[in-house]
Amino acid sequence: MSDAVESDRPDTKLVLEYEFDAPPAKVWRAVTIPELRERWLPDCDLAGAEPETSIPGEEVRYRLRDSEPPFRESHVIFKVEPNEDGGTRFRIIQQAISVKLPQAANSNCCLMRAAA
Repeated sequence: MSDAVESDRPDTKLVLEYEFDAPPAKVWRAVTIPELRERWLPDCDLAGAEPETSIPGEEVRYRLRDSEPPFRESHVIFKVEPNEDGGTRFRIIQQAISVKLPQAANSNCCLMRAAA
């Protein structure tokens, strides 16, 4: 296993890498079949049980949501690829989702200026 942070802002992305003896197809099933995924990534941790995107056999992306306020959300991407030993290189990439909050109406910010 190796931990790496890849980002301009280190707090926004976490990358974990694992090497498994299992073949890629078996690891792929573990991250995409809901009954198997539920054992280690329960639906209650997901913003939605269905993947946001998927490249079959290679990559799947889910959206996570904290169970307590402020209910921050992040993406988690699972990348599956064969390694040199016939097993699997498995990468987990978790990235925070930036949420832009609306500006308060009483913020005293001048949004429009009068024409001269």
